[in-house]
Amino acid sequence: MTWEAWFTLGIILFQMGMLISTRTGPDVILLGGVTLLLVFNVLTPEEALGGLANEGMVTVGVLYVVVAGLRETGGISWLVEKCLGRPRSTLAAQARLMPPVIAMSAFLNNTPVVAMLIPAVKEWAKNYRLPVSQLLIPLSYASILGGVCTLIGTSTNLVVYGLLLKSGFPELHMFEITQVGLPVAVLGFFYILLFGRKWLPNREPAFTALSDPREYTVEMIVEPDSPLDGKSIEEAGLRNLTGMFLIEVEREGRILPAVSPQERLKINDRLVFCGIVESVVDLQRIRGLKPATNQVFKLDSPRPDRCLIETVVSSSCALVGRTIRDGRFRNQYNAVVIAVARHGKRIHKKIGDIILQPGDTLLLEAHPSFLEQQKNSRDFYLISRVEDSHPLRHERSYIAMGILAGMVVCVTFGWLSMLKAAMLAAGLMLITQCCKVSTARRSVDWQVLMVIAASFALGNALEKSGLAHTVGHGLISLAGNSPWISLALVYLVTILFTELITNNAAAVLVFPIAMSTARDLGVNFMPFAVVIMMAASASFATPIGYQTNLMVYGPGGYHFTDYMKIGIPLGILVGVTVIGLTPLCWPF
Repeated sequence: MTWEAWFTLGIILFQMGMLISTRTGPDVILLGGVTLLLVFNVLTPEEALGGLANEGMVTVGVLYVVVAGLRETGGISWLVEKCLGRPRSTLAAQARLMPPVIAMSAFLNNTPVVAMLIPAVKEWAKNYRLPVSQLLIPLSYASILGGVCTLIGTSTNLVVYGLLLKSGFPELHMFEITQVGLPVAVLGFFYILLFGRKWLPNREPAFTALSDPREYTVEMIVEPDSPLDGKSIEEAGLRNLTGMFLIEVEREGRILPAVSPQERLKINDRLVFCGIVESVVDLQRIRGLKPATNQVFKLDSPRPDRCLIETVVSSSCALVGRTIRDGRFRNQYNAVVIAVARHGKRIHKKIGDIILQPGDTLLLEAHPSFLEQQKNSRDFYLISRVEDSHPLRHERSYIAMGILAGMVVCVTFGWLSMLKAAMLAAGLMLITQCCKVSTARRSVDWQVLMVIAASFALGNALEKSGLAHTVGHGLISLAGNSPWISLALVYLVTILFTELITNNAAAVLVFPIAMSTARDLGVNFMPFAVVIMMAASASFATPIGYQTNLMVYGPGGYHFTDYMKIGIPLGILVGVTVIGLTPLCWPF
C-alpha cells in the first residue's frame, strides 16, 4: 500500500479509538481527522469539503426546518397521539414504534421518516416517563430494516440497481428483494424486542415529579370546541404529566378533588395543576387548553410571539400586599401572571385573587422585550426567560400536516427528488408562518450535519488512497473457489465499508470487486448484487455508518459503544440470514 493508504488507515483507527474511549463530540473527532488528511495532501480542499455540498447532507439539514414547522404548530403531538398511542412499558413502546416505521421506510426515504419522528418520540417518552435512550436506536434500526424490504426503500438499493442495469442485467421489480428483506426486518424487530431492554442504555432523566423547589400552581380551562371535550383525564394525556399533577377540577361552581383518571372533561372545566416550570410549558402546548385568566388575550402582542418568563417579586415592588387583579399587573407591566410559586406551598386561590408577597416567584406570559424593559427594575429581584416556551400555532397545524403530506406524495410518486421536495416544504413552512425564520435557524442540528459531511470526506480518502480497493480485494481473495465463502466475504467487506464510510460509497466500491469475483468463479452475479444491497444498509454497529444512526446519536444521549453492544449481534443475525437466504432465491 502507498503511504497515503497507511496514513488514512492510521487516522481511521485513531478516530475509532477516540470515539469509543472519550466523550469528545464526534464532530470534533471526525473533522480533526479530515483536517489532518487535508494538511498532509491526502485530500484536496474540494475533496475534503465535498460533503458539505452532498445532497444527502443538505436534505437532512432542510428536513430539520420541516420538522420545526410540525413542532411549532403541534403537528408532532398529533403524530404521537394518532400513531404511537399510550404504551404501558418500554417493551410496549418499542413494539408500537417499530412496525409503522418499518412500513413507512419500505416506501419512503428513511432519513425524513427518522427526522420527523425524533422529536415525536422524545415527547412521547417524556409524556409516559420512558427512557428515550431505549427508543431512538430502535427507531433508527427499524428505518434501516424497512429500507431493505423494497427496491425503493433506500437510495443504496437504487444505486446498486442502476449499476446492474448499466452492466446489462435485467430489470428488478419493486418487491423482488422483499423475499430476503422482509424476513430480515421481522427477525430484527423481534431481536430488538427480546434484547433491547438488556443491551440498550437506560438513561432516564434523573428527576422526579415535584422535585423542583419552584412548584407552581397553574389553572387551565378547557376551550370551546376543544378536542379534549368528552375525553377522560387519562385519554387526554393529563394523568402522567412529568413533574406535574392535576389537583382538582372546578366544574360549574363545584370542586372535584382527587379526580379519577376516568373522569370525563367538559367545556369550561377549570383544571388546577401543581408542578415544575418545564411541565407548565408542556401544559401550555396541549391543544384545547388555555390559561384560566382571560388577561392573556388582552396583551398587545400575538400569542405566538410571546414567551414565558420567571421573575421573583422584590420587597420594593409597588404591588406587594395587593392582589394581582387589584394591582392591575397586566396594565402595569404588559405581562400576565400564569402561575405563582411560594416556598413550595400550594396557594388555594385563583390567580387574580393571590396577594403578592416578597419572594413570590411569578411565571409570566409576555413579549421577550419584557426582559430588556425590566432588567434594571427594583420591582423584581431576578428575571429569566424560559427557553422554548412560546405558545404553539395550533390553528396552523392542518397547514403543516398538509405540507408534510404533499412532500411525501411528491417523493413517493417520483415527481420531485427528496432534496427538492424537502426544500419546497421548508419554504412553505416559512411562507405560511408555521415556523418563524429565527426558529428555523435554531432547529438545525449542526453537529449532525458536520459529522455527515466529515464521513463523506473520510470515504473519499479511503477510495482515493487505494485503501478500500486493497482491503476489499485482499479479503475476497481468501475465499478460494467457494461461492458461499465469497458471498460471505462480499457481505463482510460491504458492511465494513458501510460502517467506516457511507452506504452508497460502500456499494459503489464493492460492486466491481464482487462482479469480478463472480465472473472468475463462473457463477450468477445476482446473489452478490442483493447481498451488497442488504449489507450496505445493515449499519448497526457504529453511529457513523448510516445517517439515521447519526441523527439519533445526540438526542438519545448515546455513547459510541452503545451501538456496538446491540448492533454487532444484530449485524451478525442479519448477515447469517441474508447469506443463507439469498442463494436460495437467486441460485448460483
